[in-house]
Amino acid sequence: MFRSRQFKIVTAALLIFFAASTDAFAWGDLGHKIICEIALRRVSPVTLTRIEELIRGDTDYKSFADACTWPDHPRKRASEHFLNLPRDSRGLGDDDCGGASACVVRAILKDASILASKETSQSEKLASLKFLGHWVGDVHQPLHVSFEDDRGGNSTRISGACQSNLHSAWDTCLVVLAVGNDAPTAALSLLKTIQPGQVQAWIQSSPHDWANESFAISEKTTTRYCHFVGSSCVGELTSLKIDDTYIAANQPVVRGQLVKAGVRLAHLLDEAFAAPR
Repeated sequence: MFRSRQFKIVTAALLIFFAASTDAFAWGDLGHKIICEIALRRVSPVTLTRIEELIRGDTDYKSFADACTWPDHPRKRASEHFLNLPRDSRGLGDDDCGGASACVVRAILKDASILASKETSQSEKLASLKFLGHWVGDVHQPLHVSFEDDRGGNSTRISGACQSNLHSAWDTCLVVLAVGNDAPTAALSLLKTIQPGQVQAWIQSSPHDWANESFAISEKTTTRYCHFVGSSCVGELTSLKIDDTYIAANQPVVRGQLVKAGVRLAHLLDEAFAAPR
């Protein structure tokens, strides 16, 4: 439970953070930076060198973590930041996008392939590096694998420790509450939580699996995004208070999704840059 003083400190930090970042999307800039910071600390020396070579050619960003926010400023390839499923879906099947022409799962596969290809230019690889870092973050934000009619919880208004809507709470507010608002510090802290055997389990999975993990979290009772009527997940509330109980239930989920995303991104990058130039 948050004590009064701790709650005030966190609330003040959130107000400062949101004042500086008014255009948040999946995980907000903070979450994307944390994930890419984690990945940067886990990649092989060869991969790290390749990433640094590409980022040196970027005219807008000086670090990989900052560059991972690029697809949101302004929003690029808009239909590829999420995956929409039917209300009665039990998860993503054989089709990459559940019948849609574009989605975050297919985007991951596409940009990983571009990075690995000997036929693509450095500028193409740089763009795909930034996109891939971002997409892996997006697919691990649970409400980015959800339903189109309410835009992944954007229609659910919230109050309490977080403001605006349920989607934005997962984008940024719950991240700040879970790990603070400094990306490098959060990344180092999360890396220390990895237990023996977890990395191997996390990387022995595909973007399909990651999407289904996020979808399962979207449908969890503690997320309070929906409840079931028959086999269909329907909107539970038009408003929701983010209180101590909600925070306590979902902080571990947020931490887990961030660290898994960083580890899996590192593995994808190692695989892509292992290919001969």
